[in-house]
Amino acid sequence: MTERIAPGQVVRVRVPATSANLGPGFDSLGLAVSLYDTLTVETLEDDDLVFELSGEGAEELPRDATHLSVRTLDTALSRLGYARRGLRITAENVSPHGRGLGSSASAIVAALCAANALVPGAASRDKAWILQLASELEGHPDNVAPAIFGAVAISWQDGDDFRSVTVRPDADIHPVVAVPAVELSTEAARAMLPSSVPHTTAAANSGRTALLIHALKDDPSLLLAGTEDFLHQGYRAEAMPASAGLMESLREAGYAAFISGAGPTVMTLAANSAEATRVEEFLAAHAAATNESDGVFWRVLRLNVDMEGAKVEVHRR
Repeated sequence: MTERIAPGQVVRVRVPATSANLGPGFDSLGLAVSLYDTLTVETLEDDDLVFELSGEGAEELPRDATHLSVRTLDTALSRLGYARRGLRITAENVSPHGRGLGSSASAIVAALCAANALVPGAASRDKAWILQLASELEGHPDNVAPAIFGAVAISWQDGDDFRSVTVRPDADIHPVVAVPAVELSTEAARAMLPSSVPHTTAAANSGRTALLIHALKDDPSLLLAGTEDFLHQGYRAEAMPASAGLMESLREAGYAAFISGAGPTVMTLAANSAEATRVEEFLAAHAAATNESDGVFWRVLRLNVDMEGAKVEVHRR
């Protein structure tokens, strides 16, 4: 018989939003940013499931066992050899949903961290285990890795194993995002990609990915060149014309802009604080000039790179 986790525990997990790809790093690069979702899990004596949800997605997401966090929690506990009774779950969502900022990855990572904390210490596992299961559930590691470890994550798959290493970017780099008031599913964006690309395209893209790592760590002046993509953004532009147009306008102005994840959020990596201010001003002017004409309204957020990743902030037994 599967052992049940002890009642009377409270675990609170904070997880950063993430941006995948960063231009040329398709399915391999991700960045953690200072937008945080929190998940609080209280284990109950009875079998009730109480789900309180606020913030982004609160009007659309389920408040029962079909919610991604509950399904992930159950999967993780099962892998660890445990099961649950009742739960009181409080989810506070700050990261926009369906915008290319890793909201599903955040939910998965938060639930896995919570499950890992709820089991006895001898049964708990390390972050490599969390990365493996999170990547299996998400389908790829590019968002879950920075959500777990923070900073910039370089991720890859080795057979059935998912691996990741962390790069700490230059402290002066500031991500600035323009989040449109429209959603785009990752599945829809992926469906627009070709099954193959020319060898020259792949070679050009790998060169820019290597340059981007150098720019992030050692020379932010090269961020514009380092974020140029040849592999995926052009094919997806038709699904998000306003985002594609804004990205191109930013790049023509000399700013290192790209589509965040599968879109439609546009992220710019500013080399320093002064440049971040100029990007904010550029985006404000763009919104004022285009909001009514194209019907896409933008929310501009100046962020920091999160260096910690997922964090269990509270654990009371």
